[in-house]
Amino acid sequence: MIPDQGTKPSLAPDDAAPSRRRFLQAAGGMSLAAVAGSSLAASASGGRAGPTPLVRNDLMAYFRQLDVEGCFALLDTSSGRPVLVNARRAQTRMVPASTYKVPHSVIAFETGVVADPEQVQPYGGGRARFPQWERDMSLREAIAASNVPLYQGVARRIGMQRMQAWVDRLDYGNRQLGQQVDQFWLRGPLAISAVEQTRFLARLATGQLPASQRSQRWVREMMRVESTPQYSVYAKTGWAMDDGLSLGWWVGWVEREGRIHPFALNMDLPRDELAAHRMPIAKAMMEDLGVLPAASAKD
Repeated sequence: MIPDQGTKPSLAPDDAAPSRRRFLQAAGGMSLAAVAGSSLAASASGGRAGPTPLVRNDLMAYFRQLDVEGCFALLDTSSGRPVLVNARRAQTRMVPASTYKVPHSVIAFETGVVADPEQVQPYGGGRARFPQWERDMSLREAIAASNVPLYQGVARRIGMQRMQAWVDRLDYGNRQLGQQVDQFWLRGPLAISAVEQTRFLARLATGQLPASQRSQRWVREMMRVESTPQYSVYAKTGWAMDDGLSLGWWVGWVEREGRIHPFALNMDLPRDELAAHRMPIAKAMMEDLGVLPAASAKD
């Protein structure tokens, strides 16, 4: 098993995070306090004013019972109004880690570097942190396995110029890639907030990204992690870790009764075993908010 599936990890290169200094730099060179001080009514992209968020800090109890800091963002796609738990943190940009595999996959298809979700991609040889990564696999398999070395190879074939152009076009986070095409989502400077994640995912879920419908459909299919008669969940995990800093993500959207509910959770992971709580906490919050039916968090 791999760390993005909630098991106890080693310090793996795929989900390696920057040091705390680099982590702060990834938030645009400002301190977390400065970033958090931005207007809670501002849109996640460009600071444009948007609908006033509904703040539900009563749901912080899910984090407090584990003695951790975290946040949650849910976007009402009909009104554009975000529901925020720990609103300041929800608008603080952080390294996306493996959640970047979502736009990365779109870019891989759009540039033609990967022909389709089933085309087998070369591993490239060498030792990996996890033995299951040490083989060729399709992008569909690679995103499920969170195979970072394989995605790094895809990034090198895309190249920095095309990667930057597509990150700009997709309006993803702070758009900053730095100098290393195979590291920027793992070690910075790319960073994105939970609120920005929901807005990006809303566009993907509804086919409104500035990319082909085919590529968007393929990535949606690759992200589906749960289907029931009542709802479906499309999601991706992420885990950034280094020198006392450990950040976990779970982002995606729920489809239920013809409606789409984009969400993003991030939380500190001071203990490795806390990673397994990312999905249950997010599901419990969505139950409380009426997005998921009762007991889905136990599925």
